[in-house]
Amino acid sequence: MAGDAGRAADDERWMRRALVLAARVRDREDEVPVGAVIVRDGVKIAEGMNLNIRRHDPTAHAEVVAMRRAGRRLGNHRLTGCTLYVTLEPCAMCAMAMVHARVARVVYAAADPKTGAAGSVFDLLASPRHNHRVDVAGGVLAAEAGRMLSNYFRAKRGKPPLES
Repeated sequence: MAGDAGRAADDERWMRRALVLAARVRDREDEVPVGAVIVRDGVKIAEGMNLNIRRHDPTAHAEVVAMRRAGRRLGNHRLTGCTLYVTLEPCAMCAMAMVHARVARVVYAAADPKTGAAGSVFDLLASPRHNHRVDVAGGVLAAEAGRMLSNYFRAKRGKPPLES
């Protein structure tokens, strides 16, 4: 049980960092607030935020930005042993990038009922058709992440924010 409690505490710690990144990119760049952190053996390897609007790059999702940075830092396209924390359930593009990179585990906050590929709409990370499967944990700080995302889109539509 101590191991489970320690893992849960680590998951919350790193997800809080991803939420900081999401708020930063929302406030500084007016991007959809999604943040990602990659950790291996308790050490932060890389971070990423959604940058697709600013960079005019449809692939610059937080997860992909973080994986690119992690690959450069590690000097390897394989991210074996890494856990990727992200504030929104990965889409199909990001999920398959994780499979190709051999990410060990993904932890996400808010589920994405429209395009989620970690179990909500698709389950690409656990598909037995792939030669690598990524362990998935969802719902870590989901309410906080979901509220941040909802309020971002509510503001775009001129609606008042949801209360916390």
